[in-house]
Amino acid sequence: MLASLRPMNLGELLDRSFFLYRKHFLLFVGIVALPHLVLLAFQLIGVAIRPKTPALMMLSGIWALASAVLYLAVIATSQGATVVAVSKVHLGHEASISEAFAGIKKRILGLAWIMIVMGLVVGFGFILLIIPGIMLGLMWALTIPVAVLEGTGLSSSVSRSAELTKGSRWRIFVICFLFLVLTYIVYVLWEMPIFVAIGMFAQRHGPGAIPVWTQVALPVGTFLTECLVGPLMTIALSLVYYDQRVRKEAFDLQHMMAALDAPQGGASAPA
Repeated sequence: MLASLRPMNLGELLDRSFFLYRKHFLLFVGIVALPHLVLLAFQLIGVAIRPKTPALMMLSGIWALASAVLYLAVIATSQGATVVAVSKVHLGHEASISEAFAGIKKRILGLAWIMIVMGLVVGFGFILLIIPGIMLGLMWALTIPVAVLEGTGLSSSVSRSAELTKGSRWRIFVICFLFLVLTYIVYVLWEMPIFVAIGMFAQRHGPGAIPVWTQVALPVGTFLTECLVGPLMTIALSLVYYDQRVRKEAFDLQHMMAALDAPQGGASAPA
C-alpha cells in the first residue's frame, strides 16, 4: 500500500514504473500477450494466404490495412487492461490477468474506437511535418487511462487528457521517448539476425528473394518485443495520470480506491 499520494518527479515515476513491472512481470506480460496473440495469428494467416499473382496483389493491401486497424484495437485492449492492473497493484492490491480484462470487458469496443480515431488523427499529424503529430500525441497521452478509469467516451477522454497533461507534456515526452528507444533496442536485438539472414539469402538467390521462415519470424519478433517492453509505457502513463490528479485536483487515496472499485462507472470523475 502506498504510504502517501504525493507528486512524483520524473525519476520517481520511472523508478516506480520499473518497480511495478519487475514485481508483477508475469501479470503485465500476460495482459499484453493475450490480445497480441490474436494479432499474431492474423498476421501469420496473411503470410500463409499471401497472393502469388499480380492480379491479387490488392488483397495484400486490404489485408495490411485490416492488420493495422486490428493492431490499434489490440493496443487499446492491452493498454486498457494494463491500466486496470496498474491501478490495483499501485495500491498494493492483488491483481490477476482475468480481473484486468474483466475491468474493461464492457468497454473494449469503445476503447478500440478511441484508439483507432486517435491513431488516424495522430498519424495524419505526423504526415504534416511530424511536429503536429508529436504535439497531439503528448496532449492525448492519458486518453486511455482517462477512458478506463473515468468511464468517458472519445470526445470527453481526449479533452480531459489535454487538460490533465498541461504543464507536464515535457516530462511525458521524455517518458515516451525513453520507452520508445528501449522498445527499438529490444526490437533490433530480435530482428537483426533475421535481416542478416535475409541479406545472405538475397546474395545467393538474387534480390527480392525472401525465405518464408523470415516472413514468420518478423511478426513473431514483434510480438515478443511488445510483450516484453510494451507494458512499461502504459504503466508509466497510468502513474502519470494519478500523479497529475494529485497535482491538479488534490486527488486522495479515497478517490483512488473508488476509481479502482468502479473503473467503468466514472467513479473517479473530476473533482
